[in-house]
Amino acid sequence: MAASTFAFKAVDPTGFPHKGLVKGETKQAATDELKARGLTVMAVDEKGSGLKFEIALPQRIKPADLTVMTRQLATMVSSGLTLMRSFHVLEEQIEHKKLKETVEKVREDIETGLLLSDSLARHPKVFNPLYVAMVRAGEAGGILEEALSRTADQLEKDDSLRRQVKSAMMYPAVIMTFAGIVLFALIAFIVPVFAGVFADFGGELPLITKVTVAMSDVAKGQWYLFVFGIPGALIGFKKLRNSEFGRPKWDAFRLKIPMKIGATVQKIALARWSRTFSSLYAAGVPIMQAIEVTGQTAGNTVIQRAMENVIESVKSGGSIAAPLKEAPVFPVMVAQMVAVGEETGGLDAMLSKVADFYEDEVEAAVKALTSILEPIMIVLVGGVVGFVVIAMYMPMLKLYDSIQ
Repeated sequence: MAASTFAFKAVDPTGFPHKGLVKGETKQAATDELKARGLTVMAVDEKGSGLKFEIALPQRIKPADLTVMTRQLATMVSSGLTLMRSFHVLEEQIEHKKLKETVEKVREDIETGLLLSDSLARHPKVFNPLYVAMVRAGEAGGILEEALSRTADQLEKDDSLRRQVKSAMMYPAVIMTFAGIVLFALIAFIVPVFAGVFADFGGELPLITKVTVAMSDVAKGQWYLFVFGIPGALIGFKKLRNSEFGRPKWDAFRLKIPMKIGATVQKIALARWSRTFSSLYAAGVPIMQAIEVTGQTAGNTVIQRAMENVIESVKSGGSIAAPLKEAPVFPVMVAQMVAVGEETGGLDAMLSKVADFYEDEVEAAVKALTSILEPIMIVLVGGVVGFVVIAMYMPMLKLYDSIQ
């Protein structure tokens, strides 16, 4: 007999209410399962099994949602609530469906006796290695609430950095999209009108006009190349960029982009690296694990490879600063400050200062980058329109010259 799903309401020995879903072959079997958990059953009802057609769009858990959840969990744990009770409260409060389901699964794992960090590690798409390492260190040191607060702070810093970059990239993205739409509209609807006039003129058309007319023919006859080709190319580029082969090359290329873009990318990576390393070290994460997790969450494979060299140095009894001096992605100032932190025993404080410095640098660099991109985008849009206009008027000017 296939197991059915039942919705239940119950209370635990402390009087705290519980509700959710439980599976069982019969209603009595589901009730017995709840009693075995130590719950006093208030109601058990079988869920309807009729056919349902639902379109479930994939939900992405935003960093802000995860930050709020972590902050709430830290507050409840520090107030004396048990993990089980805290997670039950979270399930009641969280509105994001996917995050709610994840929290429910973590709570079920904890019920079976699993550590919180091990439960979180089962959901790597939601809780990254940094999150898991911070919680594991908090569990080991008996300071879980402090570790959760530090994790929430780290998530807030990362989210703030990410939003700064997105806001800077929004303007050029909108302008590029607008320029593409304008170009397609011109070659698909305006150029064909001129092409008919040029056919009546006869004679040889200028090269720039031939190119524009050819683009117009493609836009009219093979429009699907634009509609499907451009999105396909973007998807292909994204997959290549995220592949094991393409990601290291893309990360290295980003650091070398001119017009201060590469320098800004470097500052963003350094700000994330130093903040993560500082948080892990201050939370009591073992140094080898802290270095490894920092490399994994830096967001740039160039820094990740540099961290592999740092691990080798520490294993052989060397320092953290020495390999950093040899890595071009780390400025001399960073290596020197890390060296001072190691010598004085204040590595976490020194890394925090580095993070503060580069976060301020990123904010200033993003503003400067935006001011540089604005005139470039204006010139680009003007160039797109100007190219088509010149291409259409050159045959007329050539005809005018021949008449004279």
